[in-house]
Amino acid sequence: MLEALGFEGLGVFVLVIVAVVIFYLLRAIRMVPQGYNYTVERFGKYVRTLPPGLGLIVPFIDRVGAKQNMMEQVLDIPSQEVITRDNAMVKVDGVTFFQIVDAPRATYEVRDLNYAITNLVMTNIRTVMGSMDLDSLLSQRDEINLRLLNVVDQATQPWGVKMNRIEIKDIAPPRDLVESMARQMKAERDKRAAILEAEGLRAAAILKAEGEKQSVVLEAEGRREAAFRDAEARERFAEAEAKATQMVSEAIAAGDVQAINYFVANNYIKALERLAASPNQKVLMLPVEASSVIGSIAGISEIAREAFGGQPPSPPRRGSVPATGPSS
Repeated sequence: MLEALGFEGLGVFVLVIVAVVIFYLLRAIRMVPQGYNYTVERFGKYVRTLPPGLGLIVPFIDRVGAKQNMMEQVLDIPSQEVITRDNAMVKVDGVTFFQIVDAPRATYEVRDLNYAITNLVMTNIRTVMGSMDLDSLLSQRDEINLRLLNVVDQATQPWGVKMNRIEIKDIAPPRDLVESMARQMKAERDKRAAILEAEGLRAAAILKAEGEKQSVVLEAEGRREAAFRDAEARERFAEAEAKATQMVSEAIAAGDVQAINYFVANNYIKALERLAASPNQKVLMLPVEASSVIGSIAGISEIAREAFGGQPPSPPRRGSVPATGPSS
């Protein structure tokens, strides 16, 4: 009986010891997920940091103080009103990207990290944008983001935080200011349009003047070429006239009466042509005898026959037309 009670008491003791060991192990083992760091406190004082994976602490002496997210985090910056250097009021909001690089400092150097970062960014937004004009504010966002990042990153270094990016999401000027800017932009575009139109008209005028100049030059060159050719034609005609006159003169000097008749008849017929071609001449009066003209024409025909080796015909009778063909 006593032995049975002894064995039963021993079994209970062993079970108690096993339960205590299991409870102790459960209190000592900590599983830290990837991307997190746990701070360990001993009697309320920081002693070490548990990295991701399996970690052990001393039960009832150590405890997990804070579970810090070591991944990059996004924090929205609420909208606020900012007065620029030229006294324009705008509403601005943004977003910031940061990462905890030192879990103990992020836990024990600042009470509320997200709240501290938010207020720090908002304060520096007012400082940076308040030193700029509205036009610079709207056109130099990259410069604003860079200045904010440098200032805030330097201020958060004691907190074990690395500021990766700070972006201004929206800048909203007042409605009346937006309307004024729209009118100003429209006036500027109208001004550029007027300038371009004036430049186009000037270019068109220049091209037109150049075209007229080229036309005048080409016309003058054409007149010069025409005058040159006309003079050349008159020169050749004068040479032909001089040669013909020389030949007639030589024939007259040789005693050829038919040459005289040819010369007189030729000039006589030319004078009749000019009289007939006159635009104001309606009636042509010939105060000459037709037999004289016919005799001159007969002389021309005899000269032609002599030139081609024919026999000279008998002299024509006065008042009759000589036969120009062979007699039957």
